[in-house]
Amino acid sequence: MEFSIKQGSPEKLKSGCVVVGVFDGGKLSKAAQALDKAAQHALSDVIARGDINGKGATTLLLHNITGVAAERILLVGLGKASELNNKTSVDILRATFKALQDTPAKDAALFITDDAIGKDANWAIQQAVFAAAESAYRSDCLKSKPAKPATLKQITFATLEKPTAAAKTALEQSAAIANGMSLAKDLGNLPGNICTPTYLSAQALALAKAHKNIKTTVLEEKDMQKLGMGSFLSVTRGSAQPAKLIAIEYKGGDKKQKPIALVGKGITFDTGGISLKPGAEMDEMKYDMCGAASVLGTMQAIAEMGLKLNVVGVIPSCENMPSSTATKPGDIVTSMSGQTIEILNTDAEGRLILCDALTYTAKFDPDTVIDIATLTGACVIALGHVAHGLFANEDKLAKELLAAGEQAHDRAWQLPLWDDYQPLLDSNFADMQNIGGRAGGTITAACFLARFTKEYRWAHLDIAGTAWLSGKQKGSTGRPVPLLTQYLINRAAAK
Repeated sequence: MEFSIKQGSPEKLKSGCVVVGVFDGGKLSKAAQALDKAAQHALSDVIARGDINGKGATTLLLHNITGVAAERILLVGLGKASELNNKTSVDILRATFKALQDTPAKDAALFITDDAIGKDANWAIQQAVFAAAESAYRSDCLKSKPAKPATLKQITFATLEKPTAAAKTALEQSAAIANGMSLAKDLGNLPGNICTPTYLSAQALALAKAHKNIKTTVLEEKDMQKLGMGSFLSVTRGSAQPAKLIAIEYKGGDKKQKPIALVGKGITFDTGGISLKPGAEMDEMKYDMCGAASVLGTMQAIAEMGLKLNVVGVIPSCENMPSSTATKPGDIVTSMSGQTIEILNTDAEGRLILCDALTYTAKFDPDTVIDIATLTGACVIALGHVAHGLFANEDKLAKELLAAGEQAHDRAWQLPLWDDYQPLLDSNFADMQNIGGRAGGTITAACFLARFTKEYRWAHLDIAGTAWLSGKQKGSTGRPVPLLTQYLINRAAAK
């Protein structure tokens, strides 16, 4: 999908559909007023008949309106201006693009972001790009007869005033983020027999081939053995698929600038290992690599926008399978850091690959490290499917990430990382055990990772409840690519 922004009069713009807003009670927005005047009050007549009253996220499509250059007019209910907020605005945009996708229009001109939808226009443009990309996204590439691609190909964000440079930048950045989200969704939705660790490494190498300022390095199991990654390798022991440790270096900033590191969990399929998961919905464990997918999507996005920042993506990737060679509950392994771990549950494997990846990441001398992982079912119980779980060893970093999440409407919620929880990981036989019991499972998982991140500024995002949807809407969400990318945009602007 292509996006552009330009100034124009709604009645004069030639397009498949022009989109204008109607506030609660039938009050026309400025752009809608201009259309109404050109159309000899056709819009007012429709409202007077009660076909649309301006209730939020309602739509009405009009055809062949005299005096208007567009083939169609889509009226969109904006609700009460005083009640517009992030959620209602996003709901309005999603309803808009759902209605547009139900028409044969190949292009559309939107004036509703000109009304700012309760926020500043740049935020509205960003969320409109995300909604448009979501409406056009298809995940049926493996069907023998895939559905036809979305008809709507071009979106113009039209404005009555001259568009600002900031609006143009917001549009370019949002389009790049949407492309990154699409990549993350594609990778997440692929089945485990296709999206293997080798496949993920191939995608990372393809990124380097496509962008000159990206360098990708792939470490094999023999390299990990030399580095002493006993914890990571313990997870892959039961699988025939070789594990990969992927490092993606994006160099967009000054050579002396310390990089920000993103570490993404890449379990391409998680059976639970010897601690086998229940069979119901186990197919969704193909999504256990969504942390890795979000890193790849974010790296692609910042490369597309040419962000002036140095960023490193580190992806530990393997399968967690049961077999005669698989790690057993009670086994003790030595991590790259030298700390020993008693593995009481082989289904708590994400932290076992992340701990070695986090130790490895220190070699890049990072300014900040953020790991992203579908880590605990306990996080789903705590926060549902709305907010990511956020932990950090520095409050300033936590606030920066929370703010980025609010900006991108990809929100997180901070949970405690207090030392009071650390004794739950004590082991009689090793330096620690890999689970801390049922109570506070999300927190003790983060506390485990904290033992390997004392050298640097670090945050952990648990995306177990947000990375994908179940049921009829089953599919990857592409989150938290917007949060991560917005955080990096903010850091680049600060520098």
